[in-house]
Amino acid sequence: MKKYSYIITMAIISIVMVSCGNDTNQKVADNSPTVKVQVNKVSESNNSPFLSVSGKIQSVNNADLSTRMMGFVKKIPVTVGDKVNKGQLLVSINNADLQAKSAQVNASITEATAAFNNAQKDYNRFQNLFADNSASQKELDDMTARYEMAKARLEAAKQMKNEVNSQYAYTNITAPFSGVVTAKTVEEGDMANPGQPLISIETPGNFEVIAMVPETEISQIKNGVEVDVMVKSIQKSIKGNVSEISTSAKNTGGQYLVKIALDKTDTPILSGMFASVQFPVEKKAATEMVLIPEEAIVNNGQLSGVYTVSQNNTAILRWLRLGRTFGNQVEVLSGLSADEDYIVSADGKLYNGVKISIQ
Repeated sequence: MKKYSYIITMAIISIVMVSCGNDTNQKVADNSPTVKVQVNKVSESNNSPFLSVSGKIQSVNNADLSTRMMGFVKKIPVTVGDKVNKGQLLVSINNADLQAKSAQVNASITEATAAFNNAQKDYNRFQNLFADNSASQKELDDMTARYEMAKARLEAAKQMKNEVNSQYAYTNITAPFSGVVTAKTVEEGDMANPGQPLISIETPGNFEVIAMVPETEISQIKNGVEVDVMVKSIQKSIKGNVSEISTSAKNTGGQYLVKIALDKTDTPILSGMFASVQFPVEKKAATEMVLIPEEAIVNNGQLSGVYTVSQNNTAILRWLRLGRTFGNQVEVLSGLSADEDYIVSADGKLYNGVKISIQ
């Protein structure tokens, strides 16, 4: 009898524990957070029969100025957006050590000049003595050697002066052409290093587009061909002509660099704007591209992915293989197909399985 009572008691305890456990699990599930998100549907590029590639607008005249000297930046009389004239001072670098070297060179020139003048007088005197048979050939040869050495030392000192003067040009960075300051990477007091970009300028109003053309279509692109350039940010189309075609893709990942000179226009375009260049040639292979915005991409080391929406309204991280960039959009080669929804932004932290509420 005691045995049966023990069994019944244990059964009751087990039922109570299972019941409590279920209540606990139910309570956790009910209290799980829900993240509000915004979603987009995967878009496909139009399957135009003509070749269209992505490009970037830049000024024809642009320069990133640097120095060959190491020193502290003493003065920067301009700022970003300032208009400058050719030859105007942009950056001044401390040149106290160069001034000391210049003083040494000037002293060397003075010394070499005095020695040369003295040697020249002796040389002329011995030439007259030799003509009067008052000096031997050996004495004349020795005096000629002294004169030539003094002349060479003077020339060397003058060339050192030219070297110092040329170095002064790298302590005072001036504008190589008239334009506008577009970037400034140093401030007064910073250390300037050889080859380090200090300031950038460009000439506004004269623009070109740099585009990359796949190897399958580059043979159809010819110099002088008129193209249509669509500036994405302002939705304006500009005419242009192919001005330069690279014949090597060694350093560009299998794509060939093409430059398009833009026609003069009143359209408010700026350097750095993204553009789409349409060439009047038929594509050899018409393919559809899946594009998503860069802001939706999640990066984890070398992996890139995007959060999608499951049937249960939870977030699922999908790893992707990405291709080329077109403005602020990236081509998806695999991992995402047309008509799928992906999350663009969220009010909270996203992770696999989190509940979401689509706004």
